[in-house]
Amino acid sequence: QVQLVESGGGLVQPGGSLRLSCVASGSIFSINAMGWYRQAPGKQRELVARMSSDDSTTYADSVKGRFTISRDNAKNTVYLQMNSLKPEDTAVYYCHADIVRIRNNGALRYWGQGTQVTVSS
Repeated sequence: QVQLVESGGGLVQPGGSLRLSCVASGSIFSINAMGWYRQAPGKQRELVARMSSDDSTTYADSVKGRFTISRDNAKNTVYLQMNSLKPEDTAVYYCHADIVRIRNNGALRYWGQGTQVTVSS
């Protein structure tokens, strides 16, 4: 079994900051990419940021310069530092991890349960 647990969401005023964390645990041989998606009410889930195993990163244009993704491979943890938050960043944020459970097998994508981020005055 593999489990992803997110934390760090909440209510913040425009211009404020939040840091999301996501820890992967369970039967894990290795982790390839880890990242964050978000889904606002009435909208499709969209990529926010992703970090590959070689530390290369991808960001949505809407968050470039404001959000920073990082990971601690020793702790199987991915972080999302969100600065200069805007009301349009309000959404449920989901982390994902592409996990290899058995050596030489392919990776499967696992998802966290989601954490609510609300940006409002």
